Amino acid sequence: MAYKEKRLYNKATRQSIKFIQTKSETFGRLLEMEATYGAHSNEPAEHYHPYQTEEFTVLSGKLSVRINGQISVLSQGEKLYIPANTVHSMWNDADSETVVNWKVEPALDTEYFFETLYGLANDGKTNEEGRPAFLQTIITARRFANVFRLSKPPYLIQQMAFGILAPVAYLFGYRPVYKKYID
Repeated sequence: MAYKEKRLYNKATRQSIKFIQTKSETFGRLLEMEATYGAHSNEPAEHYHPYQTEEFTVLSGKLSVRINGQISVLSQGEKLYIPANTVHSMWNDADSETVVNWKVEPALDTEYFFETLYGLANDGKTNEEGRPAFLQTIITARRFANVFRLSKPPYLIQQMAFGILAPVAYLFGYRPVYKKYID
């Protein structure tokens, strides 16, 4: 469970998050975090948030951003607003770490999403880029579709394929959320 000042570290992506304001503290209105990206971190899969906006302020370092296929680099003091349904990814391509203030509105279940993915990575259940196994991805993406969607394949295809494959994921013991990561 997320709470103010709780810290998560993802050893695969070398990214850490410190919760500043959680959904319980803001009555679901906002999730605010301070994220630190290690030097030369990996670019995550392009994705979008169907019902949430994000705002990033670079506190130190440089943040590489891909929005709708276009790459730009933000420096200290620069801000970026990402509307809902905007395909994007962010990473640090610089030689030193990058720290950003990150706001997500509304909060929804984003905290559980991060706790789950970071927990899987730290338990060695992702690849070196922090991506879970295929069946784990399916069941997790399905559970968190209200806060995170992969940009490819199209969402309708994801819904159909994930709906068919979810029972297989359960059969192999995968779960969308693991209690040990969100406690």
